[in-house]
Formats: sequence, structure tokens, C-alpha cells
Amino acid sequence: MKRKVIFVTDGDLAAKKVLEFLSAELGCRCISASSGNPSTLAGEQLATLILSAPDVPILVMFDDCGWRDNGPGEEAMRYLAGHDQIDIIGAVAVASKTHAKEWAHVDVSVDRTGELTGYGVDKEGVPDLEIGRIYGDTVSILDELQIPYIVGIGDIGKMARFDDVKRGAPVTRQALEMILERSGYREVPDETDEL
Repeated sequence: MKRKVIFVTDGDLAAKKVLEFLSAELGCRCISASSGNPSTLAGEQLATLILSAPDVPILVMFDDCGWRDNGPGEEAMRYLAGHDQIDIIGAVAVASKTHAKEWAHVDVSVDRTGELTGYGVDKEGVPDLEIGRIYGDTVSILDELQIPYIVGIGDIGKMARFDDVKRGAPVTRQALEMILERSGYREVPDETDEL
């Protein structure tokens, strides 16, 4: 059985705290060792950690810290996406103020107030001007990897404190829940269930 993995394109301390908190809340696992700004673990090392984790959805962080072209995080993503025992069920594409102008297509974005939008969002979680496109570090490779569902959000744990872990990190939670629902791990509540 393949391990189900969600890529998250942020690995700083705030992202790590949020993802550790939410993984416990959502019945997932977070590979805490994948954090770093920039990413330090190679794909082979991450695969070993993923395969030794319990068989629940696993959150893995990648951060190239503004690295131009393919940085270590993108190389690790490419390795994991090609691994025969790992299934990438989705990605949270995190916006940043990158100088490299890297971007990726997103299926939907969640703005900092929790509203869904067809537009991308910026680092602060404010809807951008381009439909279905998000700018950030470590995101351009997502299009290449054929990930089934990509959700764009602002900077994890931040966004003018709208996504603060003390508030339950509602934006990141919503993005992860959407990926879990799309992959069959969460039931979408049916309004007729209460009748």
C-alpha cells in the first residue's frame, strides 16, 4: 500500500509549528525533520522517514528560501513524486515574495479570511490579480509533478495573524481539509444526514 503524502511548500519555524499542530488535529503525521529554511534533507532521507511513519496522510515541508532554479526542496519533491511506494495526494502551495518569480497553477486558493477564490493569493493571503496562479519559492516544480489537487495560501501561520496557530491556523487547516476530502480521507458533511 502506497503512503499518502501532502507536499507543503514552506518549511520555516512558523510552518513547522502549524503543521505539527494540525497533523495531530486532523489525524495525519508531520515529518518535522523536513522543516528548514532552506530544506536540508534529501529525497532519499525523506522517503525513509515517510515509509517508517504510520499509514496515515503525511505532511512534508519543502523550502528553497529563494533559491533560483531547482533548489534542494524541489529536488526532494521530484524524488518523492517518482517513488513507487509514495502517492502524492495534494499540495499546499505557499505564496512568498520571491525574487525568482516562480509560480505554479493552483486549483483553488484560500484567502486569509477563509474565502475560496479562483485567483492566487499573495504572502499576506490577499487575493491576487491572476486566476489560478500563485507566486512563491519551491512552487514551480508542482506543475511538472502532476499533483492531483493544489491549494494556494498565504504564508503559513502568519497572514497578519489570520492563520496564527493560537487561533487554530484556520487557513492552513482549510487547505489541508480540502486535500483530504478530495483524496477520500474526509467525508464531506451531507446536509441530509441530520434529517
